[in-house]
Amino acid sequence: MDPSGAHSPAPEPLSTAERQEYERLRRLATMRHRRVRKVTASALLVLTFLLAPLAVVAAWVNSQISDTDRYVQTVAPVATAPSVQNAVTDRLTGRVVDKVDFRAITDALGRTLAKTDAPSAVVDKTSLLTGPLKNAMTTAVHTVVNKVVTSDQFAEAWNIANRRAHAAVVKTLTGEGNSAVQAKGDTVVLDIGTLVDNVKKRLVDEGYEKAAAIPDVDKTVPLFTTDKLDKAQSLMRLLDVVGTWLPVTTLALAAIAVWTAPSHRIALMAAAIGTGVMMIALLVALAVMRRVYLDSVPTNVLPADAARTIYDAFVRFLRVSTRTVLVTAVITTVAGYLYGPGRGARFVRSLTTRGTGAGGRALAHAGVRTGATGRWLEAYRAWTTGVVIAGGALALILWNYPTAACVALVLGIVVAVLALLGLLAAASGTDTPDTESAPPRTGDQIRRTT
Repeated sequence: MDPSGAHSPAPEPLSTAERQEYERLRRLATMRHRRVRKVTASALLVLTFLLAPLAVVAAWVNSQISDTDRYVQTVAPVATAPSVQNAVTDRLTGRVVDKVDFRAITDALGRTLAKTDAPSAVVDKTSLLTGPLKNAMTTAVHTVVNKVVTSDQFAEAWNIANRRAHAAVVKTLTGEGNSAVQAKGDTVVLDIGTLVDNVKKRLVDEGYEKAAAIPDVDKTVPLFTTDKLDKAQSLMRLLDVVGTWLPVTTLALAAIAVWTAPSHRIALMAAAIGTGVMMIALLVALAVMRRVYLDSVPTNVLPADAARTIYDAFVRFLRVSTRTVLVTAVITTVAGYLYGPGRGARFVRSLTTRGTGAGGRALAHAGVRTGATGRWLEAYRAWTTGVVIAGGALALILWNYPTAACVALVLGIVVAVLALLGLLAAASGTDTPDTESAPPRTGDQIRRTT
C-alpha cells in the first residue's frame, strides 16, 4: 500500500527466461563466493603450516626461559649421566694434576736425600720417580673427584646451582651479560668453579694437604662450539618475544581457516594433516641438527657420548612437545574422517550406535530408565557431543605441558563420556514400554507388531 492509501500493484511473476537468468546469476554468485572462501582458507592453512613448527619451538624456548622448574628439569639429567660424569671427572683430574710440578718435588727429594748423605746412586735415581708419582697422584685425585661427581650431593648441588643461576642463564641465551653458562667466542661454556673448590677441599680432607696450595685452574667446561652463535642468540631473542603469542596466533589462524572454508570437516582434516607433516619435518630437523652438533664438537673438547647426552637433555622437552602435537593431529584427522560420509566411517558409527543402543535397552529392561533425561540427551545428541569434544580440547589447551600420554588420557575420557551419554540416551525407555502396566494387546495388534 502506498502513502495515499491505494494498493500497489502486485509484482508480475518472472518469465521462464528471466527465471533461468536469475538462477544462472545466483549460481555464479554462489560459485564466486565459494571460490573466495576456498582461496582464503587455503592461504590461511598454508600460513598455519609454516608457523606450526616455529610455534612449537617458540613455546619450548619460552618455557625454558620463563619457567625455572622446567629449566631445572631440562638440565637435571646432565649431572647424573655417566658419560658426562666421566668427562667432568677426567677433565678436572687432568687440570688438577697438570698444576702440580712433579719434577720440582723429585728434585727437592733428591736434595733432601743428598743432605742426609744418602748414596749418590739413590740421589741420582730420584728423577725416575716423576712418572710413578704423577701416576699415583692421578689415580688418587681421579678417585676423589669421581666420588664427588657421582654423589647424590653433587646432583642436588647441580640442581640448586642451576635454579639460582636461571636468571643468568636467560641472559646468556639472549646474549645479554654473563652467567654460569656463558658464551666465549664461538663456544658456550659452563662455569664449574664451585665444583673445583669442593674437589680441592675434599683432597685436603683426604690428607692431601698440598692440594690447598694448588693455584686456580680453568673452571669452565665447553658445552657447544658453533660459528653461528651470534645468529642463534638473535633467533633466541626473537623466539622469546613471540614465544607467548605465536602459538596462540597459529591456533587462531587454523580456526579461522576451518570456519572460512566451505567444508569445515575437510578443512579441519587438512589442517590436522598439514600440521602433522610439519611436526614430522621438525623431528627430522632435530635429528639432523643432532648430527651437525656432534660433528661440530671435537672429541678432545668433549667426548662423543657426553655430547650426545647433553644435546638430548636440552631438546628432550622439545621432542616431547612435537610428538604431542603430532599425536593430536593424527587423532583430529581420524575424528574428522569418522564424522564423514565414507563407508568405513558409516560402519564405525553404525556399530557404535548399535552397541550403545543395545546397552541402553538392556539397562531399560533391567529397570534402569533415564526417562526425560535420556530423551533430552537423544534429542540434543549433536550438541552434547560437541560440548564433550570441546571440553577435551580445552583441557589439553589448559594442561601445563601436555604429553602424548596426556592426549591419550583425554581421548579415553572423551570416548568414555560419549559412550556413557549414548547409553543414557538409549535407556530412556521410549522403545521399551513397561509390559506389566500396559493393557493386553489384541490379536490384530500382535500380528501387526510381528
